[in-house]
Amino acid sequence: MKKTIVIYLSLIGIIIDRITKILVTSNLSLYVKNKIINNFFYITYVQNKGAAWSILNGNRFFLIIITFIALAIIIKYVVEDKSNNKLDIISYGLVLGGIIGNLIDRLFLGYVVDFFDFYIFGYNYPVFNVADILIVVGVILLFISYFRSGKIENNS
Repeated sequence: MKKTIVIYLSLIGIIIDRITKILVTSNLSLYVKNKIINNFFYITYVQNKGAAWSILNGNRFFLIIITFIALAIIIKYVVEDKSNNKLDIISYGLVLGGIIGNLIDRLFLGYVVDFFDFYIFGYNYPVFNVADILIVVGVILLFISYFRSGKIENNS
């Protein structure tokens, strides 16, 4: 049952990520800022050939290998850890959906489609996408779950 929830959450995340990326690439021009809230939020189609903040830019195959390693580790935890609680399961589903969403881009396009573009206190925050949100929220929830359950103290 727990594995099924992870799969469904991952699939929902992947579908939402794909739909938003298809909408962006079909309707927007590359690097053109589309104002939603002036001086705060724009939709800007960007092709990210690196990881977060464009680090490791141009290292597509290395990033793909790292992604597959991360997927294997997460799947191992989902399958083998019998103490997974509801928050763990939700977290794993979100993270897997996000990782797979960006992996699809890297495999088939050679870059990741990003489009959420925020200016926060005058700083142009790096452009990101739905998959990135899923990964960040999933990791935050996983940390919360681990701290609440005492798994971090028990493993150290």
